[in-house]
Amino acid sequence: MKQIYEFEDFRADPSEQLLLHDGQPVALTPKVFETLLILLESDGRLIDKEDFISRLWPGVFVEDVALAKNISHLRRILADGKNGTEMIQTVPKRGYRFAVPVRKVVDPPPDHSGPGDPAEVIPPKTKTRSRMVWAIALLLLVASSAGAFLLLRHKRPVFTEKDTVVLADFTNTTGDPVFDGTLRQGLAVQLEQSPFLNLISEEQMQQALSLMGRPADTRITPAVAREICERTASAAVLEGSIASLGSQYVLGLRAKDCRSGALLAEEQGHAATKEEVLNALGQIASRFRTRVGESLATVEEHNKPLAEATTRSLEALKAYSTGWKVNASAGEAAALPLFKRAVEIDPQFAMAYAALGVMYSTNAEPALAVESASKAYALRDRVSDKERYFIDAYYDGRVTGNQEKAQQTCETWARTYPREPAPHTFLAGFIYPASGKYEQAVAEANKAVELEPDSAVGYVELVSNYAALNQLGESESALHRASDRKLDNPILTLLRYDLAFLKPDKAEMNGAARLAQGRSDAEDGIADHQAFVLAYSGHLREARKMSQHAVALALQAAHPERAAMFETAAALREGFFGNAASARHSALAARALTTDREVEYGAAFALALAGDSSDSQVLASDLGTRFPEDTSVRFSYLPSLRARLALSRGDSSQAIALLQAATPYELGEPRSYLQGFFGALYPVYVRGQAYLAAKRGPEAAGEFQKILDHRGIVFSDPIGALARLQLARAYALSGDKTRSKAAYQDFLALWKDADPDIPILRQAKVEYAKLQ
Repeated sequence: MKQIYEFEDFRADPSEQLLLHDGQPVALTPKVFETLLILLESDGRLIDKEDFISRLWPGVFVEDVALAKNISHLRRILADGKNGTEMIQTVPKRGYRFAVPVRKVVDPPPDHSGPGDPAEVIPPKTKTRSRMVWAIALLLLVASSAGAFLLLRHKRPVFTEKDTVVLADFTNTTGDPVFDGTLRQGLAVQLEQSPFLNLISEEQMQQALSLMGRPADTRITPAVAREICERTASAAVLEGSIASLGSQYVLGLRAKDCRSGALLAEEQGHAATKEEVLNALGQIASRFRTRVGESLATVEEHNKPLAEATTRSLEALKAYSTGWKVNASAGEAAALPLFKRAVEIDPQFAMAYAALGVMYSTNAEPALAVESASKAYALRDRVSDKERYFIDAYYDGRVTGNQEKAQQTCETWARTYPREPAPHTFLAGFIYPASGKYEQAVAEANKAVELEPDSAVGYVELVSNYAALNQLGESESALHRASDRKLDNPILTLLRYDLAFLKPDKAEMNGAARLAQGRSDAEDGIADHQAFVLAYSGHLREARKMSQHAVALALQAAHPERAAMFETAAALREGFFGNAASARHSALAARALTTDREVEYGAAFALALAGDSSDSQVLASDLGTRFPEDTSVRFSYLPSLRARLALSRGDSSQAIALLQAATPYELGEPRSYLQGFFGALYPVYVRGQAYLAAKRGPEAAGEFQKILDHRGIVFSDPIGALARLQLARAYALSGDKTRSKAAYQDFLALWKDADPDIPILRQAKVEYAKLQ
């Protein structure tokens, strides 16, 4: 006899770890079932969080979020609250209570019937028939212990769509090192085709290893994987193995409960030759997916053979898998050579080209990123469905620049793979910000963090998009959350510096700058941002030195495109401040390093500011020809450039008309801002200048005020400082002498220690003196 718990329409059998709803099995993992049992056994008493965690994970440090995740899964399984009944009550800051009556019954019930007992009122034939049915049922149950009963258990899904699993390194007893790491990566690619299964990412692995006090290159043995599994509140560990049997290979895959070690599911296969190992691995993965609960329909829909989804070369796959592991622990620069090696071995390896594109983009080498992304796109028929979404979205976002098309791809991607963070990071990182949809970007970044809390990317996007909304408190909170998780990312360091600039907090700025010192992935970038800040207050000579330092660091690290970005930013500062010769010199120096799209735009704009309309027009025409689909080119770069050139010709009306195309995107962050920290709100600034030229003071004031109202977009771009001066001019043009004087004073106070020979400063002082 065994104890059974009954509540509402549910029946829980602890001995079989089985939950029935209206007689039908309910899919849930052992850990979630154990969570339910603790609640059922509590007799409605409050269970303290610490007590709950110690019973679920004895002897292991686990954060509250792991328990909350189990409770959340359980609520979904029980449809808690949908019928107006709250089964699991949360007591804030304390714990949980099971709030509905629980009946404890014994199954089968003992026969205590005697004379006069209710059982005697059953008609003899009915009672005999009932006993016969019960006896037959028992007989069938015993006789079919390897049949019908186990079939029922086999049909019960091992995992649910909310579970995460940890993939351990393969146990390789063949003596051939080519299988080390390679089979794990191959299996991950195959299993990640599934919209049902959810593997812990490399970033989450690295974060768990850090908390465990283990080095980043720790081998993920089954024992280590089990500890990671418990720390991440995952459902199970997947253990793979490969062994030699004569000239053949035997492969195995087992899913085990991460606490008890109980076997949940397993598959086995063999390969006649080394070359057939990847095919055998793919076949095992397909069978395993259906065994653990995925529908046959989705397996058939998303099941590209492994050799087609990755590469036929074990050596190329080994380099690729090692590249992702190095990227998670040491960053993009360290991983680049491994992805290069993968495509050298197999020039048809689409995802290796896609990985190269991401690495180059993160290292601010956009031309190389475009080249790699284009190769991946040409080979996109050689990847899984999930990876094709990635390649398509990245290609449109990076190569064609068509953010509208990239958005459509990402939205479909997110619907098909609802637990994949990448489409949300794309939407939050460069698609929604391009059109100024920062609220939507924040929502997507929050989804990315929810899905992958140990990846820095989501926090970077939260910090940036909250800043764009002028929600600096939320922005700093996201920065602290990343710091609390010990997430190290060079962009987070830059954002810390930029947020400190907005406060302003010089001590915090200096602290961020010190963090970047000596880091090849951050030192040149922080020097570039320091140059922006110096120029913002008119310290142009020091800004020039800092820019050249950033350029030198980038060239020393063999990153010419990064150096070109820094030169472009310097050219724009000189142009805005009225130093035409210096602007031309830096613009041409940048163009000599690369033909990148963003550099071409920045150089063209600097040349237009410097009065070099002919060369600027050539570059503008080239942008329009080369990138006809590009959202930033169409709605930011070209309208701004053409309007600036129209102003050079004295045609303010045409300038205003040309900028109409930019209006829906004017508060957005074009790619030049994401790559080089320049270009945001340039259409607004040029429109303000056009209104000034047209003697329309109030409209001009409105444009420059937009810039001052969006400091979290502009940060230390020179237009943020010059908007004060331009606002003073707009008020003067409107006849508002009082407000004009106040705006001049604001600008001159900001530039009180500025280099005295800056042309626009000398001009501002003359204008202000005339108001006295």
